[in-house]
Amino acid sequence: MSANPVRLQAITDVEAYVPPAPDFSPEEGPGEIFGSNVFSKTVMQKRLPKSIFKSLMATIEKSEKLDPLVADAVASAMKDWALEKGATHYAHVFYPLTGFTAEKHDGFFDPVGDGTALAEFAGKTLVQGEPDASSFPNGGLRNTFEARGYTGWDATSPAYILENPYGNTLCIPTVFISMTGEALDHKTPLLRAQQAMAIHAERVLRLFGHDPAAVVSYCGPEQEYFLVDRHFFVARPDLLNSGRTLFGAKPPKGQEFDDHYFGAIPARVLAFMADTERELFKLGIPAKTRHNEVAPGQFEVAPMFEAANVGADHQQLLMTTFKTIARKHGMECLFHEKPFEGVNGSGKHVNFSLGNATEGNLLLPGDTPHDNAQFLVFCAAVIRAVHQYGGLLRASVASASNDHRLGANEAPPAIISIFLGDQLAGVFEQLAKGPATSSKGRGTLQIGVDTLPELPTDPGDRNRTSPFAFTGNRFEFRAPGSLQSVAGPMTTINAIMAEALDHIATKLETAVELGAEFNTAVQELLTELITEHGSAVFNGNGYSDEWQAEAAERGLPNLRTTLDALPELISEPAVQLFERYGIFSESESHSRYEIGLEHYTQSIMVEALSTLEIGQTSVLPAAVRYQTELATNVAALKAVGVDADMDLLEEVSAMITDLRTGIGALRTAIHAGHAEDALGEATHAQTALLPAMAVVRAAADGLEAAVADDLWPLPTYQEMLYIL
Repeated sequence: MSANPVRLQAITDVEAYVPPAPDFSPEEGPGEIFGSNVFSKTVMQKRLPKSIFKSLMATIEKSEKLDPLVADAVASAMKDWALEKGATHYAHVFYPLTGFTAEKHDGFFDPVGDGTALAEFAGKTLVQGEPDASSFPNGGLRNTFEARGYTGWDATSPAYILENPYGNTLCIPTVFISMTGEALDHKTPLLRAQQAMAIHAERVLRLFGHDPAAVVSYCGPEQEYFLVDRHFFVARPDLLNSGRTLFGAKPPKGQEFDDHYFGAIPARVLAFMADTERELFKLGIPAKTRHNEVAPGQFEVAPMFEAANVGADHQQLLMTTFKTIARKHGMECLFHEKPFEGVNGSGKHVNFSLGNATEGNLLLPGDTPHDNAQFLVFCAAVIRAVHQYGGLLRASVASASNDHRLGANEAPPAIISIFLGDQLAGVFEQLAKGPATSSKGRGTLQIGVDTLPELPTDPGDRNRTSPFAFTGNRFEFRAPGSLQSVAGPMTTINAIMAEALDHIATKLETAVELGAEFNTAVQELLTELITEHGSAVFNGNGYSDEWQAEAAERGLPNLRTTLDALPELISEPAVQLFERYGIFSESESHSRYEIGLEHYTQSIMVEALSTLEIGQTSVLPAAVRYQTELATNVAALKAVGVDADMDLLEEVSAMITDLRTGIGALRTAIHAGHAEDALGEATHAQTALLPAMAVVRAAADGLEAAVADDLWPLPTYQEMLYIL
C-alpha cells in the first residue's frame, strides 16, 4: 500500500511556503493612500463644475432628488479620472439575491472611422445599464423568457477603481431592478427602507424643536473569518463545494484553552492583514480593528461606522478583497458561518445607530440618560421595533449555513431580545412606573497597583449572549452570519424603525394637537412603550435553559431553524409593514420567501452530494485499504502460528459497514426529493438529507481516528487549523 500523496504533500508544501515580497513602498502610509482609488467628494469638487457639484452633493448629503442634468458632466469627469488611473473598462456593480457581488465590464474605447479608438462614457451610460434579469434569483418575479433588467446609478455610494495587474476597472455601485420596477437586489430595498426611516425620524426631531438635516442609519459590521492554507483547501472537496467541512474528527486540541483569542497574530496572517488593509484603504474602506478570534485559525476585522448603504457596499467589497488577497498569500479565506465542527463559527455583528449632521448620534445617551428625553424616545423606538418584529429580524439572518451557528454557545440564541445594560435598564424600570429621576453613573476601577492609574468604568456591562445589545452609543445585532450581506438585516432594521418612529411621531403630534404639554406627552408615551414592549428586554444569560422557558412565557418567538423563520417574511404583519413604507410590494416579499427556500434546499443538496461523493470515493476506499492491511496482517500471523488480535480489524470492519449503510441511506434520500413545491423540497432537505449526512459523517469521523495516518486522504482539522 502506498501513502496518500495529496494530503501529505500538502503538509510538505505548506511548510515550504515563502511569503510574497511586499509590492509597495513602506513610506506610503495609510494617510497618503486612503481613498486614492475613490471618486470621492474631494475629487468631484476638483473636477466638476460648481453648480453640478452642488447639485450632486444635495443628493448625497441631503437626500434630495437626483437631477438628471448632472449625469453627463459627472460621467465625463469620472471617465477622465478613471483613464488617468489606468482603467480600461467600467462596470455597473450590483448586489443580486445570490448574496454575492455581480458586475458586467464594458470597454471605454470604441473604434472610429479613421482606424483609431475613442474613449466614450456618456451620462446615459453612467445612469443606466441592462444586465440579464432572468439569470439571477427572482423568486417568481421574472420568467426565463422575460430577461430584461436594469441597473441604475446610486450616486450616494462612491465609484471606485478596482486594480488588476492587467488593467483597472471603474466600478459604479448601482441598484438592480426588473423592467417592471421590482427590486432584484439587496441595495434597492435598503435605500427604500432608509428613506422611510428618515422621514419619520425627522418628524420626531421636529417635535423636539429641531430643523433636522437628513437622518441616516449607520452600520459598522464586524467580520469574522477563517484562513486555511490553499494546499489544504484544494485537497478538501467539501470546502471547495460547500464552504464547510462535511467530515473531520475533533482534534486533540481545539479552543479549550482560549489561547488563540486576542493572541499574537501569526506572521503570515499579519502580512495578509496588512496587505488587505492597504487595498481597503485605497478603496476608502475604514478598516480599524484586527485580531485573533476565539477559534484556532479564526480572525476578525472591524471597520469604522459608515452610512448604511455605503457600509453595505463596502462590506461586500471587503469580502471580495479578502478572498483575492488571501490567495495572493497562498491561503483561502472562509466566510461560511460554520466551516469547522466543534469550534466557534463566524458571525458578522452589525453595529447600528441613527444620526444626522445637525444632532449627531441619536442613540448617544449622555452622562444622565434619564434627563435625555430625545435619546429615550429613540431608544424606546428600538425596543418597540424589536419586540413587534423579532421574528422578522430572525428571518433576515436565516440561512442553512447560519443555522449551524445560531443558538450555540458561540452566538446569540434564535430568540430575539434586547440587552440594555444596568444603566438604561434602571432608567426604563423607572419609566414603567412614571418619570425617571436618576441614572447609574460611571464608576472607578481600583486595580490595587500604585503605579497604575485609576480607570473609569462604564455604567453597564456588555452581554455577548444577546442578539440585540446596547453597547454605549449603538445597538449591536449579533445574529447576522459571516457569509451574508449586511443589506438584508439593515433593510429590516430600518423598516421596523420606520414603523416605530411613525407610531411615536403620530402619538406625540396627536397629543400636542389636543393640548397636552410636550414633555408630559413624552413621559406618558415612554411609560406606555416600555409597559407594552418591555418583555423584549432581557439582561441575563441568553444561553441558559431557563431563558428558553422564560422567553416562551413572555411570548417571544423561538425560531430555531431557517424553515421556522422564513414564513415571517410573508406573514400579514410583515407584508403590511413593507407595503406601507414602500420597501417591498407583496410580490417582492413573497419572492424573498421563495428565494430563501430555494437557497436553503440548494445549499443542503450540494452538501449532500459532496458528502456522498467524498464518502464513496475518498473515505471508503481509504478505510477498505486499511481493512485489507489489517486482514493481511492477521492472516500472516495465523500462518506462522501467532495469535492475531482481531479487535482492531473487527472495529474497523464495523465502522466500514456503518459507512456503507449510511452512504446507501444518503443516496436514497437524495433521490427521494422532488416535492411538489419549494417548501416540500426544503422540508425534505431538513428532515431527510441533514440526518442522513450526519450518519455518514459519524462513521467517517470514527474511521479517521482509526485508519493509519499515511492512508487517510483528507487534510485533518489539526492540520488545517494549526498549520499556517
